[in-house]
Amino acid sequence: MNKVWWKEAVAYQIYPRSFMDSNGDGIGDLPGILSKLDYLKDLGIDVIWLSPIYESPNDDNGYDISDYFDIMSEFGTMEDFDLLLKEVHARGMKLIMDLVVNHTSDEHPWFIESRSSKDNPKRDYYIWKPANEDGGPPNNWESFFSGSTWEYDEETGEYYLHLFTKKQPDLNWNNPDVVKDIYEMITWWLDKGIDGFRVDAINHMGKAEGFPDDPHPEDQRYNTGYKMFSNLPQVHEQLQKLNREVLSKYDIMTVGETSGVGPKEALLYVGEDRNEFNMVFQFEHMGIDCGTQGKWGVEPWSLLELKSLMSKWQTELYEKGWNALFFNNHDQPRAVSRFGDDGKYWSESAKLLATYIHTLSGTPFVYQGEEIGMTNVAFDSIDSYRDVEILNYYKEKVVEQGQDHDEIMKRIHHKGRDNSRTPMQWSTNDQAGFTAGTPWIEVNPNYSSINVEKQVQDPDSVLNYYKQLIQLRKKHEVLVYGDYELILENDTEIYAYTRTLGQEKLLVVLNFFGGTPTFRLPSSLHVESHELLISNYGVEEDVNIQEFQLQPYEARVYRIK
Repeated sequence: MNKVWWKEAVAYQIYPRSFMDSNGDGIGDLPGILSKLDYLKDLGIDVIWLSPIYESPNDDNGYDISDYFDIMSEFGTMEDFDLLLKEVHARGMKLIMDLVVNHTSDEHPWFIESRSSKDNPKRDYYIWKPANEDGGPPNNWESFFSGSTWEYDEETGEYYLHLFTKKQPDLNWNNPDVVKDIYEMITWWLDKGIDGFRVDAINHMGKAEGFPDDPHPEDQRYNTGYKMFSNLPQVHEQLQKLNREVLSKYDIMTVGETSGVGPKEALLYVGEDRNEFNMVFQFEHMGIDCGTQGKWGVEPWSLLELKSLMSKWQTELYEKGWNALFFNNHDQPRAVSRFGDDGKYWSESAKLLATYIHTLSGTPFVYQGEEIGMTNVAFDSIDSYRDVEILNYYKEKVVEQGQDHDEIMKRIHHKGRDNSRTPMQWSTNDQAGFTAGTPWIEVNPNYSSINVEKQVQDPDSVLNYYKQLIQLRKKHEVLVYGDYELILENDTEIYAYTRTLGQEKLLVVLNFFGGTPTFRLPSSLHVESHELLISNYGVEEDVNIQEFQLQPYEARVYRIK
């Protein structure tokens, strides 16, 4: 297996708007990030990933870019960015940026020109279609944020395509001028010295030829049309060209966001012979609690399903591609509230989930606040929410369809993206030490008990446990390059596996729930000696490893011989 720096790294995602505000306007910014670099270095972070900081009207919190070559004024200036990049590198860390090239903002100069007339030179930078025979949208595809993917534009009497909000028109990647302009922009940032990209929604850059309807159930106005604009062959043609002409010329880390892929499809993106990306974010494990309701479903989840899904990814990509490992990001609710217990066993379950992510094969991503066990928030009023996806969902279900307010709010409390976007909880000071002003979104009220300041002082804190885990991964190469083998496959409470590299073997034992099951070593594993490397409970060194009872949400990692 090729040894490279991005396989050995631990990454940390910053959502700049919510990380640290330096000037009291209630919005996180680049000088705020700069002020916390030593905190990240102390945590053990190697790579910082910044969610979008480009100029944007913020219809979708920066994922709608109006100028790729400028910094959002709320975040600072290009001089602020240059200083941040210099200081990140001075601390031996790297910085990767979000690259959003499936779409732009409708306020990008390209789109302003494109919509101005049918014969404008930039018209074909985006996807325009006339109405269908009955005067409606060109087809029945549904936006990720509810409603049709098509928006009628009176200026020229045609519809433009937007897979996300109507202020995020999709670029036309079949236009060579679009490709050329995007390559120039990517090259400009790489020449500035950044260390790579997380590439947003990139598997949607290809659309089905002819833009046909997608068959859909009678009771739905629109269908998702997912297979009409996801993971199509032209995506791979474009990515291989991008890699060949731009990315391969730099020593960088590339991560594609690719919803809707399994391991076989993922290998088309990350296979070491494919020359596309280093790794992808996949979301199969993010669907285990959704049931038939999709994104907004709140269903009990099965450990057997998690084992099956993740084991498939661990084994099928091994020595062929690379995994990106995460439970949290800016688009997901907080993992400790979703897959752990954010009440009685808050600390234990936060540490358990961390142990899991950091002992799998792949590059772990820590999302801001995860390292202190930040939880979901349950705002009483819909007016406290800021996320366009949440607001659209509430409007569609409650305002337009008359569904029960309490039921929809319950789903938003469980699954809404603003759960992960409340301000970082630095201290017990006003507004959690995030700002001296009024934050753009309310702080989670539990900041007085969950914050960095408190956890730095506590040797048993979630934060200090993360530091131990990250150092463990740096010390034991088996955690990076070793193979993964699932054991106790049918146990409904315990998730256990081994990691093996040469003569070194680790045993990971995780109790994912609040019971006290007994772990029994399988007869296939012969253990002569063992050493406990880390645990989220106090464990006696001379414990009988052949059989022992686990505490609620207990995690143990042994080196065995």
